[in-house]
Amino acid sequence: MYIKCWGSRGSVPVSGVDYIQYGGDTTCVEIRARSGEIIIVDAGTGIRRLGNQLIQENRFNYHFILTHAHWDHLMGFPFFKPLYRRESLIKMHQCPLADNYVEQIFSRVMAPPNFPVQYSNLKATMDYQQGCPQSFDIGSIHIIPIPISHPNQGSGYKFVEDGKSLVFLTDNELGYVHPGGLAYPDYLEFCTGVDLLIHDAEYTPQEYETTIKWGHSSYVDVLKLATAAGVRQLGLFHMNQERTDPAMDQIVHDCRSQLKDRSAGIECFAVACDQVMAL
Repeated sequence: MYIKCWGSRGSVPVSGVDYIQYGGDTTCVEIRARSGEIIIVDAGTGIRRLGNQLIQENRFNYHFILTHAHWDHLMGFPFFKPLYRRESLIKMHQCPLADNYVEQIFSRVMAPPNFPVQYSNLKATMDYQQGCPQSFDIGSIHIIPIPISHPNQGSGYKFVEDGKSLVFLTDNELGYVHPGGLAYPDYLEFCTGVDLLIHDAEYTPQEYETTIKWGHSSYVDVLKLATAAGVRQLGLFHMNQERTDPAMDQIVHDCRSQLKDRSAGIECFAVACDQVMAL
């Protein structure tokens, strides 16, 4: 399983000298299956660069999965250039909710006066995969959704291929159960023994005291989850828009120190734009 992050910033894209190491694009993750399928998770601003890369590779068939419909996970969609190519075929999986959820969300994003090109005028072929079952397969990858604890609901996902597993839980608040979300023990069970956990870690413990119920986790809570679940690698995700590179480095350093003190053999890192991971 090939995994590439095209954007890991939360809430709004950022730029400047303070954000070079980890990047400023919002959520977009590319997963390539051994069988050749390309899975795109979320359409934050990082999807623009991904689209350019796919056109360069002459690749025009994709599967698209959405975690939820907040703006930072959608805002890059109109700038995904394969949408304007007739040879593009995009299989849109109706996750996290059914009943034409994905089609309605992106139609609203591109509806006047939000954008000059309407969703109905895109040249790409959209193949809507109905419903979001308890589990489904895309090529050689088996996918299991799980509700996230976040305002307005959404889904995280487990991707399994050839005995290796990735859990992607962005915008998941471990310290509070939102309507439709699950409690900590459920996420612990879901993550137990996975090879790579990528989890929302937007806040420091001090920041979380004033941002509880906003839908994001303290990195300390994420570290607790990863340790208890016995994951092999932990990627810190959904970086706060104000979090500079040196500040993010300090969080990673603190996580690694705590893991060392606990004798936990977990590789911990902050997921950066353009970072490639392989399982």
